[in-house]
Amino acid sequence: QAQTLSLSLSVNGVSYTVAAELAPTNDPFTGPINNIAQWNFTILAVLMFVVTSLSLCENFLVMFITFKFKQLRQPLNYIIVNLAIADFLVSLTGGLISFLTNARGYFFLGRWACVLEGFAVTYFGIVAMWSLAVLSFERFFVICRPLGNMRLQAKHAAIGLLFVWTFSFVWTFPPVLGWNRYTVSKIGTTCEPDWYSNNMTSHSYIITFFSTCFILPLGIIFFCYGKLLRKLRKVSHGRLATARKPERQVTRMVVVMIVAFMVAWTPYATFAILVTIHPTIELDPRLASIPAFFSKTAAVYNPIIYVFMNKQFRKCLIQHFIGMGVMAESNMNPTSERPGITAESQTGEMSAIAARVPVGATAALHSDDSPTDCGSLAQLPIPENKVCPI
Repeated sequence: QAQTLSLSLSVNGVSYTVAAELAPTNDPFTGPINNIAQWNFTILAVLMFVVTSLSLCENFLVMFITFKFKQLRQPLNYIIVNLAIADFLVSLTGGLISFLTNARGYFFLGRWACVLEGFAVTYFGIVAMWSLAVLSFERFFVICRPLGNMRLQAKHAAIGLLFVWTFSFVWTFPPVLGWNRYTVSKIGTTCEPDWYSNNMTSHSYIITFFSTCFILPLGIIFFCYGKLLRKLRKVSHGRLATARKPERQVTRMVVVMIVAFMVAWTPYATFAILVTIHPTIELDPRLASIPAFFSKTAAVYNPIIYVFMNKQFRKCLIQHFIGMGVMAESNMNPTSERPGITAESQTGEMSAIAARVPVGATAALHSDDSPTDCGSLAQLPIPENKVCPI
């Protein structure tokens, strides 16, 4: 889109007005950047509309169902709801603004809005990422009992939430104060930390940010789920196939969780490190926008993986939409229940697995295990004959 500049010329005492066309602007706050056709922004706007709509609906549903059913409001689910809140806020800020700016083709909201949007998306995104790490630790804590008889309680879950929000704020607010900065991306429609800066101070922030907000949570996830999978293999060893079914389901879910985390965040982290090491690298702005888009899609499949694959939540969701009658009938006639609707569907797979194995059972079989190596399983209380009481 060319801009027009009026020039006044005087020839022989007569004034003339000449219209001169300027090249497309390089300032993404005043117009679309050079060499990118409007249809590219239109495609991004459509994609962001779809992703944002799905994310807002899914994560709101998670919060609503958890609020409605008391059975879901237990310590192990606190961090899952926190993940839904963080993903909802990522979509409400970054997703909605990205849709609007791509629809216009440039960041028309101004520089202050860019700083706010960059901070909000980064902050809530890191909250979501650390929520996944804390969730993996809590599941490791429930199944493996690294601290012996200590059980996960509401106060422990609250401490985890406080840590997630505080730690994420500590490492996402410094760019607002001048350690690095939040600026517009190469494509000119979203804002993010300045990965391209040649300043060594900015480089130190990027390296620290990458270490504390990607490497560290990723390491926690691999460690905790690795220990958990090892314990599940020991528990299921020698048992009947039907008895091993919950363990296999959890194993599949854990693998899906790790793969989803890597798909969402590895491209963005790799891109950030690449441009930090080579800030003068020439990348097509459209190519540079792909990693950030991938990270925003995590807000869509996080609820599906961490919530909707949970039988406890799924039964409450069905009860809400179908009604009490069908669920009550299935409870009164246990013989008519479908295979798989057992105790774990009422308490969640992790708690059910921990509850079904007596404390010390595996320790007797594997006396060489240390307490930190998941030596025993927890005997967690299971509310019998309760399916999502309101």
